[in-house]
Order: sequence, then structure tokens, then C-alpha cells
Amino acid sequence: MAALVALVAFLVSLAVLRVLLTRFAAFALDRPNARSLHERPVPRTGGVAVLAGATVAFGFGATPLWLPALLAAALAVLSFVDDLSHMPTVVRLFAHLASAGLVAWYLLSPMNALVLVALALAVAWTTNLYNFMDGSDGLAGGMSLIGFGAYAIAARMAGDQALAVLALALCAGAAAFLLYNFHPARIFLGDVGSIPLGFLAGALGLAGWVNDAWPLWFPALVFAPFMCDATLTLLKRVLRRERVWQAHRDHYYQRLVRMGFGHKGAAWIEYAAMLGCVLVALAVRTAPPALQAGAVAGAAVVLAGVAVWVDVRWARFTRGAEPAA
Repeated sequence: MAALVALVAFLVSLAVLRVLLTRFAAFALDRPNARSLHERPVPRTGGVAVLAGATVAFGFGATPLWLPALLAAALAVLSFVDDLSHMPTVVRLFAHLASAGLVAWYLLSPMNALVLVALALAVAWTTNLYNFMDGSDGLAGGMSLIGFGAYAIAARMAGDQALAVLALALCAGAAAFLLYNFHPARIFLGDVGSIPLGFLAGALGLAGWVNDAWPLWFPALVFAPFMCDATLTLLKRVLRRERVWQAHRDHYYQRLVRMGFGHKGAAWIEYAAMLGCVLVALAVRTAPPALQAGAVAGAAVVLAGVAVWVDVRWARFTRGAEPAA
């Protein structure tokens, strides 16, 4: 059945992508600006295709996850409106927090209130960081393919049919999207895709924990390259007292692109980092707690080393780009 789910979801997403690129190619364009990494207008409707493919899962037993899916759909609609008309930040943030709080309460209640709030905030942060990281050709699409693929494998190993099916459908939809999003990208996810996918990465991560498919650290390690890039970048901007809500080009993946690795090089580096994290996460998912802790700590050290490497190269790059006195 897994092969059938993946095939149908892939084909549905592919068909929707073809319609978007042939009939709506000039609709909801992402036009280049000073903070962009692309040089020509690109439609930002690809998330519609990924989510369309994911709906296939509900014909194959994913109905127990109806609320996370319904909230993701609501966020997709809201984000699509935002893509078209630039909704106020406070409205978007309220919707993200409300959706995260509702799904956390639904999945985890009854639970200690402070823990519940902390996990809801983690889902809200995941929702937003996916949007922050959707700025380079192939990056968010490839990370979705790898991340939800890891969820599907782990859920299948744990016997969680509903979670495995939905994660697999998301993985297949991302694979179809990546055919048109890898450099040079012909279509972007847009907020209509990045926001609900980020929400589902967090919400399904909690669902897997509740259903004993994996430990709580598992989703964080699977998506660690995404999370570390967005979180470290935000913290550095806060320390520099910058306006953190404004668009910028200071993410690690953006620096890789600008330093000469290009969209393809940056994507492959991020894919390698995420695949490494996924392999570690799957390998120690059911290991003794001490081994799990050691594996997570080791992965954190490696990612920190990669961040330092990028920072050092970036410092040299910017010094070399400065005009001579």
C-alpha cells in the first residue's frame, strides 16, 4: 500500500503543478528585490500542489490525524491570502499561535500547563522557521522530502499507520514539487506551502511522540539543520538589535549561496546535513536513553561546527568584498 500512496500523491501533485505552471504561471509572482536570491519573477503557488498530493492520505487511513490536517489547510488558505495581499504580521502570528495551541491541546491534554505551552510554542516556531528557510532553490522542497520521509519510515517501523501514510504522502508531494523547484526553480512553495508544511512538521512530530512512534527529540533532530539555521540567525539578529521581523539575507544557507556555492551547492550541503541527522535519528530511535542523548549531543556538535565553518568563511568573504581604502 505504501507504494500506491506514494505514487498517487506524487501524480496528484505533479498534475496540479502542471496546471499551475501552464494556466497560472503569472499568478502570485514572487518578484526579486534587494533581499532575494532569485533574479526573475517566479510563481509562489507550489505549496498548493504539495498539499493537494497530501490529501490522498485520507483515502488510505490517515483520518485519525484530521485535526492537524484541517488546521494546516486553514493556515494554507490564510497564507495564500497573505501571498496575495500581505496580511498584517500580528494577524498571521495570532493564527500560527492559535493553531499550534489547539493542536498541542488536542494531542497532549491533559498535561502540565507549562509543558503544554512550551510545546505549542515549539510548533509555532517550526511553522515560521519553515517560511524563513524557503528562500533558495530546492532547499525547502528537499528538506520536506527528507524530513517527512524520515517521519514515514519511523512511523511505519512503529506501526503507526495513519502517521506513516500522511507523512509518506507529504514526502511524495514534495518529491513532485522538487522536480520544478530545484535550481533553476520554476516555482516556489510560497507561504501557502511553507507555513502549513512547517506546522505539520511540528504537529506530526508531537503526534508521533504521543503515539510512541519516536522520542520527543526525534522531530527536532530530523529537522535540525532547518531549526539550527533559523534559530541561530534569529538570535544573532536579536543580539545585533536588528528588526527581526524584516526580510534579510543572513541565513546560513543564504550566505552559502552568496559565497559562491550557488543554489545547487547550498542545497546539497543542507541535504547532506539533514540526511546525516535523519540517519542518526533513525538509528538510535529505540536505543537506550544514554545512547540517544549521546547521539543528539554529537549531532549538535557537528552542526555547530558547520555553523562556525560558514561564519569563518563568511567573515573572510565579506572582508575580501570590502573596497580598498
